[in-house]
Amino acid sequence: MTTPKANRQTLKLAEALDEIGVSRAAFYRMRARGKAPRHLKLPNGQIRIRRADLDAWFDACEVPEAC
Repeated sequence: MTTPKANRQTLKLAEALDEIGVSRAAFYRMRARGKAPRHLKLPNGQIRIRRADLDAWFDACEVPEAC
C-alpha cells in the first residue's frame, strides 16, 4: 500500500526552525536533550522534519490550564 504524499510532507530544518521560532543552536541543544521534534537525517547529513511529527510535537508541548 502506498502512503499518500500529503502524509509524507517534510520540512527543511530552516523551515521548521522558522515555524518553531528557535535558532539552529537551540534546536541542536533540544535534540541533545531528547526534547526536539522527531526528525529524519538524510544520507547527506541534512535534517528533515515530517509535518505530522512537528504537529505532534506542538501538541505534546501544550500545557493544561491551571484552575
